[in-house]
Amino acid sequence: MKSRHILFASAMAAATFGCSSSTTDGAETTTTEAVATDELQQKVDTYTSVRLTTDLSHLSGNEKKMIPLLIEASDVMNKLFWYEAYGKGDSLLAALDNEAARKYVQINYGPWDRLSNNEPFIPGVGPKPDGANFYPADMTKEEFEQANLPDKTSQYTFLRRDAGGSLITVPYHVQFKEEVQRVASLLQQAAALAEDAGLKKYLTLRAEAMLTDNYQPSDLAWMDMKTNKLDIVIGPIETYEDKLFGYKAAHEAYVLVKDMEWSERLSKYAAFLPELQQGLPVPAKYKTETPGTDSDLNAYDVVYYAGDANAGSKTIAINLPNDEEVQLKKGTRRLQLKNAMQAKFDKIMEPIADELIAEDQQQYVTFDAFFANTMFHEVAHGLGIKNTLNNKGTVREALKEHASALEEGKADILGLYMITQLQEKGEVEGDLKEYYTTFLAGIFRSVRFGAASAHGKANMVRFNFFKDNGAFERDEATGKYKVNYDKMREAMNKLSEKILTLQGNGDYAGVGSLLNEQGQISPQLQADLDRLSKANIPVDIVFEQGIEVLGLQQ
Repeated sequence: MKSRHILFASAMAAATFGCSSSTTDGAETTTTEAVATDELQQKVDTYTSVRLTTDLSHLSGNEKKMIPLLIEASDVMNKLFWYEAYGKGDSLLAALDNEAARKYVQINYGPWDRLSNNEPFIPGVGPKPDGANFYPADMTKEEFEQANLPDKTSQYTFLRRDAGGSLITVPYHVQFKEEVQRVASLLQQAAALAEDAGLKKYLTLRAEAMLTDNYQPSDLAWMDMKTNKLDIVIGPIETYEDKLFGYKAAHEAYVLVKDMEWSERLSKYAAFLPELQQGLPVPAKYKTETPGTDSDLNAYDVVYYAGDANAGSKTIAINLPNDEEVQLKKGTRRLQLKNAMQAKFDKIMEPIADELIAEDQQQYVTFDAFFANTMFHEVAHGLGIKNTLNNKGTVREALKEHASALEEGKADILGLYMITQLQEKGEVEGDLKEYYTTFLAGIFRSVRFGAASAHGKANMVRFNFFKDNGAFERDEATGKYKVNYDKMREAMNKLSEKILTLQGNGDYAGVGSLLNEQGQISPQLQADLDRLSKANIPVDIVFEQGIEVLGLQQ
């Protein structure tokens, strides 16, 4: 797989971007180059740049010394994710002498457009393998299922072939031996500087985890941290990149500075999870699990993204750990990335609302509602069910490559359900019209990520479900959308029940049908989304980030 991509990319570079033709069709070649460059520059321009900064004045001297170490460790995740998503990224980048091509390849960690269903944007490159680089390119699902390899479904192994062509597994810590040793050393150095006991323990255990692929002890320690001002999420975490089975986790990192004041304001909401679980609009057997009550809800400013987190559309909130055993024992931590969230609202959400939301409802699109919708999306991951009711294992195992998209859809819709319930209890301020209208504007923002994204597909399912149930209507004269608040609430409850039932039943075929039938962008919606592009509204953000941006260089 890797050599094929490199050869295609090299041939492309010679034929399209870097040639100085001496043939009679040189003028035509130059024109082709200009067109290709313009198209790629337009793709680059769909992202707007944001400086990742925050106030560090409240940090101690040791904490300020820790940040460069954490950023250096995080930067290694870029190399590991490149390998997982593509292969030898350096070879691809070296074959390109067009700056726009290089930039867009770097944004996407490969030659496939993450905002356009992973379509190749480099001439000669074939479709992206569903299994990315986690599996041999010629491996079939049937071959995988028949292989007698106990750790083949582990989140932390690659599938490779031995000299005889048989499938074998290679643990991440073996494949990346030198890199994880470097990361472990940096995390240990940071631990030595840590003044918070919980953070020191977590960093020490996370360093060990990088060397062994045993992440549960560090996940448990991470959940026990309560008073730390700094945080780092690092390692192989989400399985979105593996679209073949959804088994393999990809490497990423976030370096975070906690907003202590905002976190204190948010801390009360996790306590409502058990009560909200019991009120879910689904039969009782689908809500017998009790959400962990140790769950945390915190706000942070993020100062560095790397790897999977930095590829294509950028995450603005996190819900971790993904380990179901840790979730049931400790709950999860929901991290709201406040500075990145504000940037997306200012540069993307408000302009989208001006273009696509009815004028008399634009007033209801607010940052507070955007923050709450995003926050409760993460909280809602803790609701529902983690294990199937019919001995099919965990929901993740039963739904395989469909699990991520359906889980994101669940979190979105149950997040809105939580807001509705808590607002009626007087625990959430503001008018429900703000949350519902901002929710619709948020769908337009997210479906622009394309159906290749688990979040994008989840948003399309919800958009089409809401449309079929009259939750909004489109004015043909203005091309703008107006929320029907009563019908949106009805559709919210109806979709919540459908998703929770599919998860509890481990209904792989049913989820596949839902995603295939409802996860498509209609010509009308695509035309409306094209209006956003014509209005030069960015699709997402890229970052100026690092120790220089933070003013921490030596």
